[in-house]
Amino acid sequence: MVQLVPRDLWKAKKRISSLASYTPLLYSEPLSRQLESHIYLKLENDQPTGAFKLRGAANKILSLSDKEKKQGIATFSTGNHGIAVAYVGQQMGIKATVCISNRVPQEKVNRLKRLGAEVKIVGSSQDDAEEYCYQLEKEQGINIIKPFDDLEIIAGQGTIGLELMEQCPDLEQVIVPLSGGGLLSGVGFALKNIDPSIQVTGVSMEQSAVMYESLKQGSPIVMQEAETLADSLLGGLGRSNQYTFTMTREYMDEGVLVPETSIARGMLTLMDLHKMVVEGAAAAGIGWLLEQKSLRNQHIAVIVSGNNVDHQTIEQVIKTS
Repeated sequence: MVQLVPRDLWKAKKRISSLASYTPLLYSEPLSRQLESHIYLKLENDQPTGAFKLRGAANKILSLSDKEKKQGIATFSTGNHGIAVAYVGQQMGIKATVCISNRVPQEKVNRLKRLGAEVKIVGSSQDDAEEYCYQLEKEQGINIIKPFDDLEIIAGQGTIGLELMEQCPDLEQVIVPLSGGGLLSGVGFALKNIDPSIQVTGVSMEQSAVMYESLKQGSPIVMQEAETLADSLLGGLGRSNQYTFTMTREYMDEGVLVPETSIARGMLTLMDLHKMVVEGAAAAGIGWLLEQKSLRNQHIAVIVSGNNVDHQTIEQVIKTS
C-alpha cells in the first residue's frame, strides 16, 4: 500500500499556499494562567472557509489532472469539508456537488449554496450521504473528494503540524478534534516524525464517537449519529477505511471523550476570554483541558478547528450556561 512520507507534507504546504492561510498560533495568557501551563490556540477558524478542512481539500483538488478537473468534483460531508470543496471549486472554476445529511446545520447549507455548490441532502447520516455520492460517481463519472481517508487530504491537514513546530519549537502536547481521523493522522504524522515524544491527544464527544469506539474494538464500526454540539465530529469512517484508522491508532497517544457540558464550557470560555465564536468541535479541546488538574508548565497547543456555527446553537449554549 502507498504510504505518506514527510516530503508529501512539504509539497502540500507549497501547493496550497495560494488558497489556504498560514494560521496564527495565539498564546492564551488567561488560559495559561488558569491552567498553570503554556496554552496556545492554533486558529484554523481564520481560514477563508472558517475551518481547517480547506487544507486537505485544496491539496487533493490541486493534485487532480486537467481531465479530472473538467469532469467535476463531488463530496460527502458533515459540512466543513463540503464548504472547503465548494470554495476551491469556485476559486478554480470547477463544478462541485456536495452530498450532506439532514443533520447538517442550516448555516452550513446556506454557506454551501452561496459558494455555488450543488447541494444534495440525503438521509440522516454521513454514511447515507456517502452512499449517494458514490452513486453519482458511478452514474456521472465525477471525481470524489473524500473528507478524510485519502493521502492528499491527510497531507494537507498535516501542514498544521509543520506550522506548529515553526511557531512553537517547545511544543510538548497537541489537542486535536477527532472524527474520521484525517486531521489527527496528518498532524500526528507530522509531529511524531519530528519528535516522537510530543503527546498527541484526540478529543471526541461522548455520543457517536466512531473512531474512539472503533479503536476500542480493533476495527472500524458503524454507529448511529446522535445530537451533539460538536456536529462536525459526526460521521463514519468510510467504506473500507484504508489509512486513517491505522494512522490514528499509530500516532494518537490518548483518545478522550468530552461531555456536552464541557464542550459548551469550552465555547463560552473562548467567547469570554478571547471574544471568539467557534463551533462545538473546535471548543472540545478547551472543554477537556479545563477539567485537567496536572498540566503544570507544559507547552500545549489546541487546534481550534472551525467557526461554522449558527446563531441558534450559540443562543442555546448561552441560555443553558
